[in-house]
Amino acid sequence: MSMRLRLAGLAFVVAVTGPAMAPPVLAQVPLTPAQPVPGDPDAVLVEELVVMGRLPGPAWWTVSNGATTVYVLGSPSLAPKRMEWDRAIFDRRLTGANVVILPFQDVKVTVTGALGAAISFMRLRGGGPFEATLDPQTKTRFVAARTGLGQAADHYGTRNPLAAGLRLATDYRDNKNLTNADPTKLIKLLAGRAKVPIVQRSYNLGPLMGAILRTPPAAGRACFDEVLAQVEAGPGVTRAAAKAWAQGDVRGALDNERTYERCIAMVPGAQTFDARVKADMAADIERALKTPGHALAVVPLRPLLAQGGVLDQLRAKGYTVKTPGEE
Repeated sequence: MSMRLRLAGLAFVVAVTGPAMAPPVLAQVPLTPAQPVPGDPDAVLVEELVVMGRLPGPAWWTVSNGATTVYVLGSPSLAPKRMEWDRAIFDRRLTGANVVILPFQDVKVTVTGALGAAISFMRLRGGGPFEATLDPQTKTRFVAARTGLGQAADHYGTRNPLAAGLRLATDYRDNKNLTNADPTKLIKLLAGRAKVPIVQRSYNLGPLMGAILRTPPAAGRACFDEVLAQVEAGPGVTRAAAKAWAQGDVRGALDNERTYERCIAMVPGAQTFDARVKADMAADIERALKTPGHALAVVPLRPLLAQGGVLDQLRAKGYTVKTPGEE
């Protein structure tokens, strides 16, 4: 038996954790940052893979071995719920596909791991309102932010800054109707209707729930400060990035806010988990290449295009990888 726990992004931490602003001018995504964020496995991108799509709609990459082609759709890390996008290419490729490979959206916590997860949750939830731990200036900003999201002080009942930051990020995304589940959720529905087999992994992450407690306080506070700044900035960057994604503008799509993902990267064990997820996705694509014909895969953009990411791993194994500009 198991119980299902919803995730946001690559997160393995659950719920412990006004008018829309005009979209700001987007900065160009640094493919090789001068100072990559410590612990961020997706900070550095493979430059030759970041290419504007030529076909209508979102960008696709292809992986092939001569007999089989897997069409890979890079999905946004965060986007408005139920956003519109041109599905013509997707619909055409779904027809006759052997399988549709999806990123995980749920995790399984086994019964044996559930008790430990519950204890970790209770420890994170203790200690009274988080704002009581803040300096006056930051407290004023945080109170304004949580009030704007419709949350009371006791909603953030923790002394752990990383837990508070993750919860604030989740509340912000929910309040602004942003999600990491789209378009994967829609693609899963459409594949099911077309009776195309679906591959979507789940992971037992109960033992890692307590890892947030071992995150250094300074790293946790850095996460909280970044999330607070993002809440104050509003969803303009994400909405602009989602629009770019729908138009095949890969660089613009990558210029999305990633506060939640960078926070998760600080948790002990997160990098090991991230490497496992990428290796599993690459393995699923490689398995699909053994059946003649074609298949589809959906992979979040940064894990897809990062150094050591899914496409980088498949190229290293000798498979032919083509960019959206080569279609």
